[in-house]
Amino acid sequence: MTTLPSHRTHDLVALARRSHAVIREHQHASGAYPASPTFSAYRGYAWLRDGGFTAEGMSRYGDLASVNAFHDWVDATLSARRDQVDELVALRAAGREVPRDLLLPTRFTLDGGDGTDEWWDFQTDGYGTWLWSVVTHARRHGLDPGRWRRGIEVAVDFVGAFWDRPCFDWWEEHDEQRHVSTLGAIVGGLEAVAGAGVPDAARASTCRDVAARARALALAEGVADGHLTKWLGSTAVDGSLPACVVPFGLVEVGSPLARGTVAAVARDLDADGGVHRFLADVFYGGGQWLLLSCLLGWNLAAQGDTEGARRLLDWVAAQAADSGEMPEQVGHHLLHPHTRAEWVERWGEVATPLLWSHGMYLVLADELGLLEGVQA
Repeated sequence: MTTLPSHRTHDLVALARRSHAVIREHQHASGAYPASPTFSAYRGYAWLRDGGFTAEGMSRYGDLASVNAFHDWVDATLSARRDQVDELVALRAAGREVPRDLLLPTRFTLDGGDGTDEWWDFQTDGYGTWLWSVVTHARRHGLDPGRWRRGIEVAVDFVGAFWDRPCFDWWEEHDEQRHVSTLGAIVGGLEAVAGAGVPDAARASTCRDVAARARALALAEGVADGHLTKWLGSTAVDGSLPACVVPFGLVEVGSPLARGTVAAVARDLDADGGVHRFLADVFYGGGQWLLLSCLLGWNLAAQGDTEGARRLLDWVAAQAADSGEMPEQVGHHLLHPHTRAEWVERWGEVATPLLWSHGMYLVLADELGLLEGVQA
């Protein structure tokens, strides 16, 4: 294993300040966090998943104005779809098959509209992630989550009706499967809302019931060899799985299953600090994702392994460009290098900056105590 030099603390803090500045610079006037301002396939769009984690980093940094604006944008975007969700829920309740193209998308234009480009759109994890993110932000800063009640209710109703339907995963792949990381996000979001006092009694009951059923399903069919799996019935791992421990709490930090999951991801996907998405990944050759290194580091820190978490933070810091901008992934350790050229030809070079990478850097930096005294 390559030994990376440990970055000086002041350099890591400076990069945290730069990460905050990059996110702030590119935040849209609407409040949306664009996934990447220049990357051809992402330009002009914001994801609830990416944005929810980016908001968590900014919330930890202390930039309430930025984070409130993002949650205001999501609230308005979802509230505008109240009637659409009511119709979808009624169809599902009546036992009718709901075509996928009628379901809410996973990404929206920066002004809150539906995109016109074809995309792998039906993904419920983003709605769970946003619910967790908005409640966590409100709790951290003593805010009333009722400010975002309308959007929260729409997300709860949508997830409550369609949580068990197969959908695309975090990576817009395998829509025929039910993914454990998706179930984890649903559990985390619904449990956060149920404990926040925002929804009415009926919705709070739905949150608790669906969260319990999603957890039971994941634990019954999404475990193999002592770890959570990529999807139900699989034995493989995915770089997103640590989120089922921290922050979503599908399994408890320090439990045998939590430790087994984190260890399996580290064993199979961590190459010198850079974490791959999954072993069969061919996207841009299957590189190492900065945000997944931060996610794994977040979990190691939660387990008490601050040395391991710092190793991952150092690796992430080393991937930043001279400008301080962070990419989506890097190609130092490609799993399938022969596939990279086709993606470059299709969409151009790797997305840089990726706001989610910067947001996750802020999260891990905070976990390691590096944001004390530098917040906005």
